[in-house]
Amino acid sequence: MTSSHSPSAPGFTAPAKKQLGQHFLADRSYIDKIVLAVNPKDDDRLVEIGPGQGAITLPLLRRHPRLTVIEFDRDLIAPLTAAAEPLGELTIVHRDVLQVDFTPLAGDGQIRLVGNLPYNISSPILFHAMEHAAVIRDMHFMLQKEVVDRMAADPGSKVYGRLSVMLQAWCKVTSLFVVPPGAFRPPPKVDSAVVRLVPRDPATVGILDRKRFAEVVRSAFGQRRKTLRNALNGVVTTEQFEAAGVRSDARAEQLEVAQFIALANVPRAESA
Repeated sequence: MTSSHSPSAPGFTAPAKKQLGQHFLADRSYIDKIVLAVNPKDDDRLVEIGPGQGAITLPLLRRHPRLTVIEFDRDLIAPLTAAAEPLGELTIVHRDVLQVDFTPLAGDGQIRLVGNLPYNISSPILFHAMEHAAVIRDMHFMLQKEVVDRMAADPGSKVYGRLSVMLQAWCKVTSLFVVPPGAFRPPPKVDSAVVRLVPRDPATVGILDRKRFAEVVRSAFGQRRKTLRNALNGVVTTEQFEAAGVRSDARAEQLEVAQFIALANVPRAESA
């Protein structure tokens, strides 16, 4: 269903800025599906990334009395404030989301993140969120369908890769539904999808060294056509493969997330 067959989105009109990767959601039926997926409760600490023209912001405020939004585009701040005033308490953080520390926003609890993420920086935003996973209860994001497919991919899939492993190590990732180009203004050239990420209990993740884990995963998929023995040459030794119980003649896309964690957790041999 496209916006030509659905009620218009709530909010205000502002020109999209191509350099910021802005595509504003304009189809009410998909907005309602996102709000239903989030299903906010009164005591939730909701934080929206990139509220844009308020298409998701205003319906959330109708369901929830308080909302914090992170918006980089200065031109959207005044109209957002005006549109939200009759509905509830809107706090606007005018910053690049990659420079925002989510921890203070959580207070003594956890936040729930929502957002139609700019396509040109969606992966950096996801990795930034992972760094604050301990203070995040869940995340509902809209991104390119291709990115969501990679995020939720299983081992053995053609699109299973670094993004899949890095996110699934820290979160349960669930693809919820597809959103067609016609639901946006201006329409993007690709399908979008909404994804839910629920951070795992830090005590169950099992990663001993985040930097080491990231290094192993990045190197393994950096040359994905090669066997792990070759792709991880200089990063993982034969003894470490054996200690982790991982076959060195396998390829990166064949390994499950738990195997990458086991490989990264094997201690390095002490220098003589």
